[in-house]
Amino acid sequence: MVDVSQPGSPAYDKPLPVISAANAPFWDAARAGRLSMQRCLSCGHVRYPIAPVCPRCLADEHEWTTLSGRGSIFSYVVFHQVYNPAFRDDVPYNVALIQLDEGPRMFSNIVTGDGETPKVGDRVEVCFEPVTAEVTLPRFRLAE
Repeated sequence: MVDVSQPGSPAYDKPLPVISAANAPFWDAARAGRLSMQRCLSCGHVRYPIAPVCPRCLADEHEWTTLSGRGSIFSYVVFHQVYNPAFRDDVPYNVALIQLDEGPRMFSNIVTGDGETPKVGDRVEVCFEPVTAEVTLPRFRLAE
């Protein structure tokens, strides 16, 4: 991974998330190298995306919990078309739906090494890419 916060690193010119009071704990944890999501204090459901109430029981009390960062590829696609000019240099790039071991699913990318071709069902683990001083993106790599 490239740490773009280092002097001389290229500027990150892709869309960035809007950090708010509601999602700041997620982004703070990512910056610290942890995958953290909301867990309902009423029913225990781990939820993502971030929401003000639990989608299972509608309780509004929750805590932030650190997840293992492990899961499997539920779905996977490789984009060969440029849909956003900011990603022109990345084509072809992948977008994967990750089924986390703790229950939630999240969209991300699979970071691959030479000769690696991800496929549905492959085990993955989270890795983090710092792209600005404020934003570190959770990505996934094939698990060993």
